[in-house]
Amino acid sequence: MQGSKHLNSLPEFNNTTIAFESKSDSELNKSSWLFSMMNRPLLVNLGSKLALWALNKKLPFVERITKNTVFDHFCGGESLADCQLAISQLANQNVQTVLDYGAEAKQTESDFNASMEEMLRAISFAAQHQNVAVVSIKITALAKIELLERLQSKLSLSESEQEAYQNLVKRLSFVGQAAEDNKVTLFVDAEESWIQDVIDTLVTRLQQLHNKDRATVYNTFQMYRHDRLDYLKSSFMEAQSKGYILAAKIVRGAYMEKERARALTNSYPSPIQEDKAATDKDYNLAIRFCVENHEQIASFNASHNEESNMLQAELMISNDIARNHTNLNFSQLYGMSDQITFNLSCSGFNATKYMPYGQVKEVIPYLIRRAQENTAVSGEMGREYQMILKEMKRRKNKVVK
Repeated sequence: MQGSKHLNSLPEFNNTTIAFESKSDSELNKSSWLFSMMNRPLLVNLGSKLALWALNKKLPFVERITKNTVFDHFCGGESLADCQLAISQLANQNVQTVLDYGAEAKQTESDFNASMEEMLRAISFAAQHQNVAVVSIKITALAKIELLERLQSKLSLSESEQEAYQNLVKRLSFVGQAAEDNKVTLFVDAEESWIQDVIDTLVTRLQQLHNKDRATVYNTFQMYRHDRLDYLKSSFMEAQSKGYILAAKIVRGAYMEKERARALTNSYPSPIQEDKAATDKDYNLAIRFCVENHEQIASFNASHNEESNMLQAELMISNDIARNHTNLNFSQLYGMSDQITFNLSCSGFNATKYMPYGQVKEVIPYLIRRAQENTAVSGEMGREYQMILKEMKRRKNKVVK
């Protein structure tokens, strides 16, 4: 671990020595190979389609290859117990863990109950491990997306759908109460706009119940939507008027192309910002809003954008806010943006890694998205790959000298 000299300075996101301190040369070489593959768009697109096809055909090789490549890089393990080593390694660099059960696309009541049980196990695990800061959940792991769509469209529900909705409310009640009882923080992920209003309503209800004394339940605000900055501010006003703590995870968003395509197909105005500049502007305004109101809002700056992370660090320092203030936190995905996470933690800020876990076959859709996100634009090397190459060169030059 680097010394305390960084605790009085701004984080240096170009410092690869700190970013990759925990990686051996062989681990760095493996990461270099992995990101070099992911920075080839044709290869990633072909590999993604092949992986999904092989998964549907239940071909055994896809799990084995995935496990030894992208899974090991972006996931903590197949079970909570498997994650303990990665959690400890992060803790050695003063970085805490956000646990996320990565299974997706569940459809049956039995599946939804199993997801709830896993969430409860994760909460119990977090309560026993001080280096696990948060457990993250998805509403669509607890109910069918078709049910959420009907609720948002205010369509009448059949008797079985009404029962399914009540089951969803019960599951959320169990999870929320367990989080409060165990003093564990809960993230509720944002999802597509056509079900997000329902999710917002459900999460607000959880916050009213469980955020009286501490920020137990966080809602997620996707700033690539042009209405979310206003929604963040109105959510704050509502929390203030009703006497609970607003807890907000600020993200840019993950469904942009899907959102635009659906809006075009169904002839309604797109909820997405006109361009990246507008998203960046609202994102940074949201960070400013949370910092300005940090005594009343608990927030996580969940971004891979260096400018947005530096903005919060600078605001905290210029306003003489303690770097480890409970209500001001940072988070990046496990296996990505190490130059941000570890330089933040080295400078004394609250830094976390969002760590998915689950059986390999269940998290393959998540891993495909990570690979696609890291694919280079216009054939240029991705940021992750550049940082790794920089550190490899630094180590090589150090040996030569």
